[in-house]
Amino acid sequence: MKIAFSPCPNDTFIFHAWVYGLIPGAPKLDVTYADINVTNSLATGFNGPDVVKISYAALPWVLSEYALLPCGGALGRGCGPLVLTSNRADSIDDPALLAGRRVAVPSERSTAYLLFRLWTAQHVPGGVGEIVILPFHEIMPAVRDGMVDAGLVIHEARFTYPSYGLTLLADLGSWWEGDTNLPIPLGAIIARRSLDLSAIAGWIRASIKFARAHPEASQKYVLSHAQEMSPEVVKAHIKLYVNEFTENLGAIGYEAVTTLLSRASEEGLLPKVDLAALRI
Repeated sequence: MKIAFSPCPNDTFIFHAWVYGLIPGAPKLDVTYADINVTNSLATGFNGPDVVKISYAALPWVLSEYALLPCGGALGRGCGPLVLTSNRADSIDDPALLAGRRVAVPSERSTAYLLFRLWTAQHVPGGVGEIVILPFHEIMPAVRDGMVDAGLVIHEARFTYPSYGLTLLADLGSWWEGDTNLPIPLGAIIARRSLDLSAIAGWIRASIKFARAHPEASQKYVLSHAQEMSPEVVKAHIKLYVNEFTENLGAIGYEAVTTLLSRASEEGLLPKVDLAALRI
């Protein structure tokens, strides 16, 4: 079975047991590790993986071929994208000052960028200027070096941005939670509708349970894909993104997803989605 997910600690922690053949009855996996911008594209391609992690914002383009699985994704509280600026004397310290400026984002179809557009509609009169798509790991250096005026970051950047000398302008997760009283949906696990979706969800849940019961077993594998992250940052990353919604989206998780997609559709930012198609 072909699968694609990011090399981020939450994904490798979740899928380690299945990747290493520790889940009875689960098929052997052929894994592609890739940035979310790449996995979003893979899912819309002609011959995409059987199972893939994508942004929730990319769901409208894949739901005819893929189903949203109720487990394995990234959804939670206190884990939203951040808008960062530099510490230079001419840096931006008011969201309204983003008007007309250059902003780096990780993917055109990322949930982070979708939230950014919903947020700027309320806080940046006239809208930002140029949007620059950059790989996630290049965004903070680009802000630090003055190549862009601000950067939209996700994942471990929440823990590491001070080391780049950057300043937090806005926490889009806090804004979303205050505006909706819901957790923020970031990354979804989807599988081809032609496959046994219940079985796949069961294998993922078994992999999650194994990871939680034996956290030391996945440590070497997780660290080997964590680039330059320290063990402390890796641990904090997993604690933040592997949470109560990882094994089961549940009613609150589905409400968060439908609210995000409905709002974005009403704002003309995403195609309208048949919300009934989100459940298997």
